[in-house]
Amino acid sequence: MEVNKLKSLVDLYFKKIEKVDGKKPFLKWLKSDKPTYNWEEITLRIYKLSAKIKSLINEGDRCLLLSENRPYWLIADISIMNSGGISVPIFTTYSESDYEYILNDCKPSLIFVSNQDQFNKIKKFISSDVKKIISFEKLDTESLLIEEILNEEIKEKIVNKDLERNMPACIIYTSGTSGNPKGVVLSHGGILSNCEGAVELLKVLTDKKEPTFLTWLPLSHSYEHTVQFIQIAIGAKVFYAESLEKLISNMGVAKPTIMTAVPRFYQNLFTKINMNFEKQSGLKRALIDRTLSLGKKILKKEKLTLSEKMMNFLCEKLVRKKIRNQFGGNLQAFVSGGGALDRNIGEFLNAVGLTTLQGYGLTEASPVVSCNLPDLVKVESVGPPFRTNQVKIAEDGEILIKGENIMLGYWNLKIETEKVIKDGWLHTGDIGELDNNNYLKITDRKKDIIVNLGGDNISPSKIENILCLNENIKQSFVYGDKKNYLVAIIVSEKGINNEKIKPIIESKNNNLTLIERIKKFILIHDEFTIENRMLTPTLKLRRKEIIKNYKQQLENLY
Repeated sequence: MEVNKLKSLVDLYFKKIEKVDGKKPFLKWLKSDKPTYNWEEITLRIYKLSAKIKSLINEGDRCLLLSENRPYWLIADISIMNSGGISVPIFTTYSESDYEYILNDCKPSLIFVSNQDQFNKIKKFISSDVKKIISFEKLDTESLLIEEILNEEIKEKIVNKDLERNMPACIIYTSGTSGNPKGVVLSHGGILSNCEGAVELLKVLTDKKEPTFLTWLPLSHSYEHTVQFIQIAIGAKVFYAESLEKLISNMGVAKPTIMTAVPRFYQNLFTKINMNFEKQSGLKRALIDRTLSLGKKILKKEKLTLSEKMMNFLCEKLVRKKIRNQFGGNLQAFVSGGGALDRNIGEFLNAVGLTTLQGYGLTEASPVVSCNLPDLVKVESVGPPFRTNQVKIAEDGEILIKGENIMLGYWNLKIETEKVIKDGWLHTGDIGELDNNNYLKITDRKKDIIVNLGGDNISPSKIENILCLNENIKQSFVYGDKKNYLVAIIVSEKGINNEKIKPIIESKNNNLTLIERIKKFILIHDEFTIENRMLTPTLKLRRKEIIKNYKQQLENLY
């Protein structure tokens, strides 16, 4: 499929339908008693829902989509675009003030909501602009039930051929680590450009195995929202996970070949596997150690001796294969995005046979900018930029991006848009560098960098990642802007005390430079969560919110 010649995301779907076997399984929600839909069944539902939406909205109207991941999500998203609307997917984990802001900002004409729980979050902010509510499950208010729409007969099958690549496809509200969410307007061409880069990247994998994805990141996130169109482009079978808690058991059912996730998932995975390794002794432990050391040599493209090749063959059969089988046995690659993946975690996972490709992107870039290649992984980097966009480094080290993937702008925020897009270049706010192989390395967020009293620039995320490599430290937050030393908040299980954490901090300090070392810390047992506003919906730290809540305790450490 020549993605670069397609006019829109709707065009992508209907062109794919012409080539794929309609009876081939396509979407499956792993909740009990949920059906598997084939391509033909999904297409018929898109035709029916498109006809209903078209009768309710005008071209360019915003249509809000609030739901957990499920097949109806994709059906609604494509149907909105096919009807001439602009899709506005939003997180199920927003705060009340975020919901109020978004509904007032985008003024939707139509709202899709999954169930009563989700509807309750937004019902008091629904204005008279909203013409109809379409629900996936029955509500206690007047709404159109999607099943009733899908049971209706239609006179014609609508395929919107008026859409162009430069037209808005969706508005994705960034969760934001501070302030109100910003509505990022992404074009059909922007997302298609991302699909083009991803299809090229994954070809070496999809040529070997029929692609199967297990999706658990919210489809309202720009990363997973674009991934669903990549899945369409390569004709993948897609499973929607039940929940994060059931993810590993769901992998055993779905047997995915490719999975996308954020660094927090890989950190938890690393901790679980490592804790299991630590319990082993004798011959088992020796074999694990050799698996890790040989795996890291292979990762760095170092030559193995004949005896090492023989030993690696054993490691592959006795260790790596067993680990892969725990994840369904077919996994070709994890793809990591949405934040920096710690180098040690990247090396570890690749060494134990779980190929992990770190990429880089931001919502404003549709969202992927670069990604490691399956046959050349550099764990300290985020890979080479996609061919479909240009990347350059500004004099102050900031990463700048140009290409069709760049957003059309922030919804209703002209001045904010002009601050970040200058002469066609998106100013990312991230600091980085390009190596001799044109692989991009991210060193920090411009605004997150701590500048100590001595004027040294310090990366808090680097230190936090190192601290969290210990299984007793669940989360950490580093503080020290305009101070003469750094302090930290350490989140641990109940029952873990300061005396247990102190030697861990001392040990980690040995791997840090003098200015990066943690001098004092606060130990807490309440995790940073989405619910308490300390994490964004994609599990990044909301630094301003954490400082607001712990300011006095942090200042008392000086």
